[in-house]
Amino acid sequence: MAHVLIPLPAHDFDPTEAAIPWVLLTRAGHSVIFATPDGKPATADAVMVTGVGLDPWGFIPGLRRLVLFGRWLRANAGARRAYAAMIASNAFAVPLRWDDLHAGDFDGLILPGGHRARGMQPYLESRVLQSLVVDFFRADKPVGAICHGVLLAARAIDPATGKSVLHGRKTTSLTWALENAAARLGRIIRFWDPFYYRTYREEAGQPVGRMSVEAEVTRALASPADYRDVPTGTPDYQRKTSGLVRDSESDGTPAFTVCDDRYVSARWPGDAHAFASVFARLLAPGGDRLDPR
Repeated sequence: MAHVLIPLPAHDFDPTEAAIPWVLLTRAGHSVIFATPDGKPATADAVMVTGVGLDPWGFIPGLRRLVLFGRWLRANAGARRAYAAMIASNAFAVPLRWDDLHAGDFDGLILPGGHRARGMQPYLESRVLQSLVVDFFRADKPVGAICHGVLLAARAIDPATGKSVLHGRKTTSLTWALENAAARLGRIIRFWDPFYYRTYREEAGQPVGRMSVEAEVTRALASPADYRDVPTGTPDYQRKTSGLVRDSESDGTPAFTVCDDRYVSARWPGDAHAFASVFARLLAPGGDRLDPR
């Protein structure tokens, strides 16, 4: 049995990206330990759990709970069930504090994402977590990062090299295509809060997309070619790139992950099952080392 750490922000993490790995890893017999800034249970982005606030009338008190588009855009039924089970677990109820974490106490690390700025920025900008990520990479322990979680890894600078732990590695993350598509939709369905899907926004004079997850992660790499997205011509290319189809335990065709040695990355909640499955392989006795793809 491996001991896997999942650090979370105090609030606004993506429910799918935390809960699906929790389900698959605990089912496989592993122990999952959570950690938060203050040692209190975290809460996911309620919009992603309920769908409330993802309709053009979502700001109107009497109508906001009438969910239409939100049913499609929120976490799907399987992920919501996984989230409900996760938050009811003993491990989730008694998380550790970020300040008390040591890489030596764990066998692997998973970095979930989320996009809502108010909750995710303290997580993505935490020097404590960035230092912890460096320690996991130095110890050659399995690390998995999905969506905005890859941004936390990209910001983890190894003092010995002065470079990101992802420098020299292959990775994916939330792609600009997916982030921009969500942002464009968000400006319509959530017009009173038009930047809900953009954790970081460009300042005056910066080109569009400069502050996207993909752009920042790419800047941390040894070469832009080390950033991977679904290659044109890949089987099921449309299912993998449309942002409309999510993977499941029985159907991995919509998913895309990138594996480099003992590091695995994925783009968005639609990759969560495949992401968790690959990470579980890294925990296997002997620790698989997987080639980039």
